[in-house]
Amino acid sequence: MTRIGPAFRQNGHGRLICFLTAGFPSMTGFKEHFRACVEGGADIMEIGLPFSDPVADGPTIQHASRVALEKGVTFLSIMEVTRELRQEFSVPIVLMGYYNPIFVQGPGRFVDEAKSAGADGLIVPDVPLEECGPLRKECERGGLDLIMIVGPLTSADRMKRIASASSGYLYLAGNLGTTGARSSMSGELPDLIKRAKGSTELPVAVGFGISSPDQVRTVIQAGADAAIVGSAILDRVIKGSPSKEVRRFVETLKGGA
Repeated sequence: MTRIGPAFRQNGHGRLICFLTAGFPSMTGFKEHFRACVEGGADIMEIGLPFSDPVADGPTIQHASRVALEKGVTFLSIMEVTRELRQEFSVPIVLMGYYNPIFVQGPGRFVDEAKSAGADGLIVPDVPLEECGPLRKECERGGLDLIMIVGPLTSADRMKRIASASSGYLYLAGNLGTTGARSSMSGELPDLIKRAKGSTELPVAVGFGISSPDQVRTVIQAGADAAIVGSAILDRVIKGSPSKEVRRFVETLKGGA
């Protein structure tokens, strides 16, 4: 069992999941903002693995990935910083990235290194249900939760099949398109959350576009177990906000949960 399951079973209201890109704006800055998110109330942390062609990500995360890669972030340096943060915090850590770097490392080695560093889960947006078998097998062997993604256009039958292949939680993309902060949420979101909850006994976490405490509250009140916020946090980092301001922003987001 990973730390993810117990995080959802603790007393309290909805959970807040925060996303940061590893190595952005620098490795030191990344660690400072990670600490700020946890101190601000994040229940789970997602660490983005920088990639040159992040097809599911909007401009904010693309920018963060590009800067991190230009500064020389590597798989090994991400594992090192994950291990360092694990020694400091007990919060569940989920790695989120694309399959090409995993393939280069070898899925077995990747899973073993991630688990050894203290990671609890893995999200790979570009690995579909039909091709997830080998990676899922390695995650099961190595003790990582493989968190799958569903969205507004996922049929009921396919959503159930994807959910059955997932562990930890089911990631629900609440909007069409790529990641990025949005000023409003889809009016169909409550029905979408209901459909996702009906497909699985796993917790359902909603991401893609959540950027304010009110939107966090909307998602939780609609029945989701967690709200995921990434671009709205990174936008503040891009603008140069110090970690204390990031912490205050996360505190307001946590207030919506």
